[in-house]
Amino acid sequence: MPTKGDGRLTMSLREFSEVSGLSRNTVYSLAARGELGVPVLRLGKRLLLSRRAVLRMLDSEGAAEPSDAEATSGH
Repeated sequence: MPTKGDGRLTMSLREFSEVSGLSRNTVYSLAARGELGVPVLRLGKRLLLSRRAVLRMLDSEGAAEPSDAEATSGH
């Protein structure tokens, strides 16, 4: 899989599947229903995602989770 520093602005649904840990079937199904969480760009037959949008979504999802210290302290 290409690295973040490869200069591409997009990623395929297959690449998203690999970085998110979701199965390809799940990713394609969510994309088809418009529930992937990021806009899907359709270029001909190719389905692509903006790397920036994916990173922003994953960063915001991580920010919503409590830290280990908060989770163990009961607060």
